[in-house]
Amino acid sequence: MAFSSFPIRRVIEDPRHALSRNQWPATLAPVAQLLEHGLELTAATVLVGENGSGKSTLIEAIALAYGLSAEGGSTGARHSTRRTESALSDHLQLVRNAGATRRGYFLRAETMHGFFSYLEQNPSTTRSDLPFHDMSHGESFLQLTVDRFQGAGLWVLDEPESALSFTGCLSLLATLKGLLAEGGSQVILSTHSPVLASLPGAQILELGEWGWRPRDWDELDLVSNWRSFLNAPERYLRQL
Repeated sequence: MAFSSFPIRRVIEDPRHALSRNQWPATLAPVAQLLEHGLELTAATVLVGENGSGKSTLIEAIALAYGLSAEGGSTGARHSTRRTESALSDHLQLVRNAGATRRGYFLRAETMHGFFSYLEQNPSTTRSDLPFHDMSHGESFLQLTVDRFQGAGLWVLDEPESALSFTGCLSLLATLKGLLAEGGSQVILSTHSPVLASLPGAQILELGEWGWRPRDWDELDLVSNWRSFLNAPERYLRQL
């Protein structure tokens, strides 16, 4: 039977290991919403919202619950510089699609330097690892996605735009779009970039003090704020 299901269809609280609602990060509205009602995922889900809204907390917890390294890499990566992740992943249960792949990769721009050092110190036995430390930040990030995001899998990215130019964001979009078109892949992405938020076919969830709400791309505060600034930056600069 042809396999096309993406890995995770729903994220819920583990009924055997509930998280106290008075304990961080359950005090974040999006986390509380997930714990109470669960989160339905599609083949592509994009999380947007202000700093501190809970995007990275959710992204990180899902990646960890799937078995990925908190600081980036595949299900086999085991490296850590300083533990900063929340305990949320310990309280989550992933509802997986039957027969779907268990492959995956987690990329977060803020820990890429340490992750590249880990790859350098633990060379692959099946491939020639690229000299990521010899590339620019953006070049290495894009090259890693091309080199490691192959075939079916769960591809989790936390604010990758911090490493990328405008054209770099477009290149990443092309890679993710291609993976989704092949079937069997799933993308979960948090971003402040209106470019990356436009990932074709993705459900977009806008996070804030309300929890999360589904939005169309052109309804996002992220998009309207950037559009307003680019149309008349002097209006914003006068108020700084």
